Amino acid sequence: MARVTLEGIRKIYENGHVAVHGVDLDVADGEFVVLVGPSGCGKSTTLRMVAGLESITAGRLTIGERVVNDVPPKDRDIAMVFQNYALYPHMSVFQNMAFALKLRKLPAAEIDRRVREAADILGLGPELERLPRQLSGGQRQRVAIGRAIVRQPAVFLFDEPLSNLDAKLRVQTRREITRLHRELNATVLYVTHDQVEAMTMGDRIVVLDAGRVQQVDTPMGLYERPRNLFVATFIGSPSMNLIHGEVTVGSAGNAIFRAAADDLELPLGRHPAAAEAVGRPVVLGLRPEQLSLAGTDAAPSQGTRDAARPPGTGSSAPPSGTTNLAPAPGTGSSAPAPGTANLAWPAGTRSSTPPPGTTNLARPAGTTNPAPLPGQAQVGMLPLQLDAVEPLGNEILLHGRIATQDLTARVAPMPVPPKPGERVILAVDSAGAHIFDATSGARVVGAGEIA
Repeated sequence: MARVTLEGIRKIYENGHVAVHGVDLDVADGEFVVLVGPSGCGKSTTLRMVAGLESITAGRLTIGERVVNDVPPKDRDIAMVFQNYALYPHMSVFQNMAFALKLRKLPAAEIDRRVREAADILGLGPELERLPRQLSGGQRQRVAIGRAIVRQPAVFLFDEPLSNLDAKLRVQTRREITRLHRELNATVLYVTHDQVEAMTMGDRIVVLDAGRVQQVDTPMGLYERPRNLFVATFIGSPSMNLIHGEVTVGSAGNAIFRAAADDLELPLGRHPAAAEAVGRPVVLGLRPEQLSLAGTDAAPSQGTRDAARPPGTGSSAPPSGTTNLAPAPGTGSSAPAPGTANLAWPAGTRSSTPPPGTTNLARPAGTTNPAPLPGQAQVGMLPLQLDAVEPLGNEILLHGRIATQDLTARVAPMPVPPKPGERVILAVDSAGAHIFDATSGARVVGAGEIA
């Protein structure tokens, strides 16, 4: 295997179109690096320049210890797996896998050994005498991978190899490629437009947009610390929710996010980036899993979901627009017990500081929100008008609108989920929210945070 280094790699076509703007990337020996981005972002062009199928306009490309800018593809010691398999239809599986080795004039015994070893690794032993048309899509892709393995290259290049497979085969083949990488300790450059593939396969991910590298990081680094709005919304499914507004400081000294257009306030508490964002237009980013279902905005007679309480305890109907959570055993629905949440108050009302261990939730804009006790989480409330509900078995996706904002929440499954057209109340954990500069799109980094 070998290290691959790209230094200021650019691609400019004859018509002046700049497809790749100065890519810098260092792929370690044995590393699995994924290039991901939307169509037209330059990821396949970059891979083809590494393979030698596209000329390099500027910059330097090194494989191992050699600068290979002007080295022909056959002499670069690489093997490439294409999206459309590129198998010879008149050749058997064995012949397809052995073809490149025969061109090298390797001894027949060595060719046979390599092909059969690769076939055993890929589970293709019984299929060696079959033609491509007699194979399933997954089997054809494994033949294409096997053809690369037998060459024993320094670098494996994959150009969207799973795009033609159905969902089940994609998951299976994805797992097989990851296993092969581990067993062969191979250096891999892998191109995909599917961020799920990128997140599950890569040691590191390169996110590209319009020919420019947006961020290079580990999968969880991208998810938890996106550098800008493009990365934040591209990585993660469903996409991150974005709310435009500004950060101000409340009377108690705590940071508050305000979206004036939607009459919305969310407490940010001691969010590390809040101090850096005060006084400028920002975008608040919330992952769907940071939104949880607190209840429906209706009285019980109109279908309000009153959270279950232990048997034998009392429950009075919550005011319209609020949600009643479970009190401790033997209590009614008055002040919540330690460890429970104190939810939304009707507009214009006040609430005393909740008992230690409870969560202080945001009121509607214009009402009073006391400062949380030390160590308490900052949780806000959002009313969501549901447009669509997607039950997926292990989770439910709620899609809706808050005035001018589209929002998606990922919530736990429930026997009777809310229905489209209903208005539900979402609890928002703003401690993990991301704050982006509305002008530049860059993430606002607070003191002590990792950029």
